[in-house]
Parts: sequence; structure tokens; C-alpha cells
Amino acid sequence: MSCGFCCDGTLIGYVQLDREELPVLRELMNIEDANGKEFFLQPCDNYCDGCSIYSKRPKQCANFKCGLLKSLEQKELDFDLAIEMINVVKQKKIAIEKKLATLQFELQSQSFHFKMVELKKLLQKNKSESSLTQNHIELISDLEQLDSLLSKKFGISLY
Repeated sequence: MSCGFCCDGTLIGYVQLDREELPVLRELMNIEDANGKEFFLQPCDNYCDGCSIYSKRPKQCANFKCGLLKSLEQKELDFDLAIEMINVVKQKKIAIEKKLATLQFELQSQSFHFKMVELKKLLQKNKSESSLTQNHIELISDLEQLDSLLSKKFGISLY
């Protein structure tokens, strides 16, 4: 379906790599190492309206299927409804990103997935301080709606 949510950091924050694929992948992407485990962070540098390293992509990428794609393949969902779900997620992301810009949060993460984890922690901290504005409350609601949609339709939760 090429929505790119698995590559652009919407659904996944990082991709774990197998040792045997490292020699090829080191030439194609920036690989991180944490305690002997190699991975790359999302968004993938090789994704721009499609995967530019598709034939050499990591095993985890080749094997990944979100819940929406599985439902489509099993004919539990028709193509038009799947596209509609993708568009709803895109619109929710846009709304959240606009609110983030308005509220001027300084988030460190590059991937949308990790930004939302970071944002939830910040909002939870501020929630107890009762310093939330209407925009903060709307942002929390948007996050909860997006997380619910991703969880139910894509099989992935932001938190």
C-alpha cells in the first residue's frame, strides 16, 4: 500500500538489524550500536515516497506487516477502507504537528513515534501541575485518538 508509516517513524521508532546483514547495510544507511545490538532510527533515510533500497532492505523491514496490511491481505478489509484509514492517520498527524508548532514544544526525537512518546511524558508531567491550556487538552485528545486508531487498525501503539 506504500503509506510509509513503517518507514517514516509513525509506527516504529527503530529497526533492529541482524549481524549478517550489517556489511551491506553499513554502506546504505547510518547504523547505531547500543551494547552490541545494531539498529537504525526512524525515519529511514532511504524512504522518500517509497524505499530506495528495497531489494537490499533489512530483514525486519521485509518481514514487517502492520495490522492494516494483514487485514487487507486476509480480505477482512477492502482497499478503499484501508486507504481511508491511512488518510485519517495522516490528518491526525498533521493536526498534532500543527498543535506542537503552536505550543512550541522542544522535542528531541526525529521519528514521529518517539516524539509522541516524549510528548506524552511531558504532558503527563504538566497534567499534574494543572497548567494545561485548552490547546494542551486538545493535543492530549488528538494523541489518544491517534494511539487508539493505530492500536486498533495497525496493531501498533505509540506508548
